[in-house]
Amino acid sequence: MPSTLPSRRGLLAGAAGIAGAVLLSGCSDDGPPAADPEVPLERRMRETAVRESERLLERYDATAAAHPDLAQRLAPLRASVAAHTAALADEGAPSASRSPSPVPSGAEAAAPPAPGAAPVPAAPADALTALADAERSLAEARTLTLAGAPGELARMLASVAACGHVHSYLLTSNPGASS
Repeated sequence: MPSTLPSRRGLLAGAAGIAGAVLLSGCSDDGPPAADPEVPLERRMRETAVRESERLLERYDATAAAHPDLAQRLAPLRASVAAHTAALADEGAPSASRSPSPVPSGAEAAAPPAPGAAPVPAAPADALTALADAERSLAEARTLTLAGAPGELARMLASVAACGHVHSYLLTSNPGASS
């Protein structure tokens, strides 16, 4: 009795044909664009990365405002995030954080957090943990983004993601403790 199952060779040929069709369809102009075709992919990715970094800067500012005793500890990490934001910014893209700026103090520190921003926990340790979680989440998202990023941007995102993981560690480590 002949088998009705396809041969292994037939399955492989079919899979290769489907894979080829998928690859070729990705190169055609038939489908609707996922985003504005006039804006290059790298620029869209950079603008997204800058917006994400600016939101992280807002979290640093809100944490320093809610816990002034942490401002000195947060200042170098915030400056690093501001430098990453400036490095990710495209020359033509507007950015409020082009250069590292200090953690706000005085009346500026009393400003309310941005709308939609996560509230800062009341306990300083919890605030640091929340900021570390934000750093870690953004670093993990940037690591996932690497797969679709053009070469130089991918290297920059990898570097910034690595820094985010270091920031997360530093935010949750005990400063001044001996090893």
